[in-house]
Amino acid sequence: MSKKIIILGGNPETGVLVEIANSMGLHTIVIDPNPNAPAKKFATETFDIDGFDIEGIVNVAKENNVDAVLVGVADILVKPYKEICERLGLPCYATDGTIEAFCSKDGYKRYCEKYGVQDIPGIYIKRGEAIRKPDNVDLPLMVKPVDSGGGVGMKICREEADYIETVKHVLKYSKKGIVLVEKYMDVNCDDMAAYYTFKDGIPYLSAIYDRTLTRLQGNSSPIGLATLYPSKYTEAFVEKVHPKLSELFKGTKVQSGVLNVQFFVENGEFYSYDPGFRLQGEAPHIALADINGFDHRKMLINFALTGKFGEDNFSEQNDYMLGGKKACSIWVLLKEGKIESIKGLDAIKNHKNVIFVVERFKEGDTVAPEMVGTERQVLYRIYTVSDSVKETNQTIQDIQNILDVKNDNDEDMVLEWTKLWNEDDYSHQL
Repeated sequence: MSKKIIILGGNPETGVLVEIANSMGLHTIVIDPNPNAPAKKFATETFDIDGFDIEGIVNVAKENNVDAVLVGVADILVKPYKEICERLGLPCYATDGTIEAFCSKDGYKRYCEKYGVQDIPGIYIKRGEAIRKPDNVDLPLMVKPVDSGGGVGMKICREEADYIETVKHVLKYSKKGIVLVEKYMDVNCDDMAAYYTFKDGIPYLSAIYDRTLTRLQGNSSPIGLATLYPSKYTEAFVEKVHPKLSELFKGTKVQSGVLNVQFFVENGEFYSYDPGFRLQGEAPHIALADINGFDHRKMLINFALTGKFGEDNFSEQNDYMLGGKKACSIWVLLKEGKIESIKGLDAIKNHKNVIFVVERFKEGDTVAPEMVGTERQVLYRIYTVSDSVKETNQTIQDIQNILDVKNDNDEDMVLEWTKLWNEDDYSHQL
């Protein structure tokens, strides 16, 4: 009889995790309050239960003799995931320290201050408090809930009156009733991220990548357009930031798991923000599985079943320079409206450099107004592996020429394509 695993959350990125569990011969049970959650269509069995209903999920696990529980791609479900595993006596990669440090923006800022990691200057405002601005930080300001991700509830404020109303509105998106108000890191900053694997208490830098963002959507949070691995800042990051983060990680008592941390880079200074202690929507694990031969999705599923994370030779496989390869993900963002037609997907999948496509919409679906300015407006994430930045740029242009997405007025729905990468920025890595 197949072993049974509960997977918490039902977004499209979690659906890929469910498919992997299915391929491993497991009986998959997806729990999400939305009956039509995308990940549910891949599951053996589903339940329409809120991820915060600890008692309800524990009862489902007991009644179905479940062997393992795992959280998908959702920060807010890491804490209930830990509580459910504790109630059931099952392996869990989260600790009290990692939840405090990595599952809320306010907790992460406290850890950054303690371990000397530079974060973005800002303040917290709690529900019921007087609304104020940070000292020595001028408008524009970024306002965001401390406990949500994917751009949800985030807004750039450029005027005083708008700022006050925005804080009141954004508080509605926070279960804790706390918003974070930070300096807005503008177009003069670069954006990059570091992706870590924790095995037996040791932090391994597994990937480091640069991001391009769209800034065409007014005051909503900038959303990713593309990523490129390894980052042009790899050498500086490993020298300046990695040692401090490694000490911070020790302070959380983390033993197993994966973590993504984003950074702005301005005038050579790294400003840390937005940690994610779970599989990522960006999915660095896709390139790592293709190039380095280990798959974080399988590692996490096996951990949920056995309590062991990764093979004994993991340190030999791990290579954040990717053996000289260049990996890229292209995010196709859509404008608001109904999708009438999509042409070119099969040709993209058959491109020699495309290794995977995450699909979020199909013909007939609608990009609703509330999706704009969040990662919910992503049509596809297209993953590529090439031998050079030049080849990566050519692949991006190929995809742009192939894909055609039209609304019901026969208008192009793609918001913006990423700019091509500057080959000179990466020439020192050759």
